[in-house]
Amino acid sequence: MRIVVQKFGGSSLATSEMRAEALQRVSETVEAGLSPVVVVSAMGRQGDPYATDTLLNFIYHTNPEPDEANIDLLLSCGEIISASIFAEGLRKMRLPAAALTGWQCGIITDEVHLGARVTSVRAERLRELLEAGIVPVVAGFQGVTAGGKVTTLGRGGSDTTAAVLGVALKAERVEIFTDVDGIKTADPRLIPDAPTLKVMSYREVVEMAHMGSKVLHPRAAEISMEGGIPMQIRSVTHSAGGTLVGRQGQTSFVAEQVADRVVTGIAHLGKRAQVRITGASNFHSSGLGAKIFQMLAEAGVSVDLIYMSPDLIAFVIDQAKIETARRVLTPLGLSVKIEAGFAKVSVVGAGMHGVPGVMARVVNSLEQEGIPIYQTTDSHANISCLVLETHLQQAVKALYREFELDRI
Repeated sequence: MRIVVQKFGGSSLATSEMRAEALQRVSETVEAGLSPVVVVSAMGRQGDPYATDTLLNFIYHTNPEPDEANIDLLLSCGEIISASIFAEGLRKMRLPAAALTGWQCGIITDEVHLGARVTSVRAERLRELLEAGIVPVVAGFQGVTAGGKVTTLGRGGSDTTAAVLGVALKAERVEIFTDVDGIKTADPRLIPDAPTLKVMSYREVVEMAHMGSKVLHPRAAEISMEGGIPMQIRSVTHSAGGTLVGRQGQTSFVAEQVADRVVTGIAHLGKRAQVRITGASNFHSSGLGAKIFQMLAEAGVSVDLIYMSPDLIAFVIDQAKIETARRVLTPLGLSVKIEAGFAKVSVVGAGMHGVPGVMARVVNSLEQEGIPIYQTTDSHANISCLVLETHLQQAVKALYREFELDRI
């Protein structure tokens, strides 16, 4: 049996016209002799009746401090509605289909509400449906604990659902359908004519996702990479095309990575705040450095672009976490400066590892535009710079030109 997992996001299901396109993509898969497993997000975006943010606003309006278990139970309803409607759409097309919740298809998670991680998948029910010629339509973004509590997987959780099902079912590939025709070399909202990348390595997709690309959730990319399942990022309105993701020589489905492509694309994250902490004689020997990061972790504050020396700690956080960070750090009696209005812009490419001069090109291109760099960090596959958010679009365009990303 040749299984393909097909995930449709909320924007791909927001209108009856878009749902008709999504249904057609599934029908084409069946006609090609493949066995699809469909994963759906809640229909629409904030303001639409069944969207996740709409439900979230509803419960917070009722009680500003709701129980997290109740939040998860409510949020799971959006995807369940979507799965039921989509399954009936397939049945109207004379395609046998059955809607399933996350727990009915065997997704078991840990006990963490609003951001659970999948611990196992019991895929027997899915296999039974597939063997009977029935298309399973799974409510994404949700699972159940071993004790029977409903959980949700956090933002982008439907991507994660698709990836874990792809691995569990040993699917030929996982297809992620969106309102764009694949992963671009830069955000099309900033660079409207940015070309679509036809081929990417897992590593590049993971880096792009972590650095701010909104097309695919980073955890889903990591799961697919760990399981060796190819992915395709596609437009819901097109029968072909998109971005193919996999490792070199994996299958004929995935073309080889372009070896001399130093930079593949540019990603960015806005609404960042820089935190600078001084006032300790030595953050290392005093143990204050470790204590600071532990306290922030316990308060749910994620840190990025970390710089640490004996007399200075600097890092970046989401602007939404400023007050939490201030509350955590103030009792330490240190000098804490938190400044909002920053953005992180990153160049990504698996081919940059060991290539001299990439950082010089990044710095030079931003300096020529008069864009100050406040912090940097790098890995084998990315270089990130902290800039003022007012300079973000200018910075993306400068890097786009420097690395000739219009020629990919």
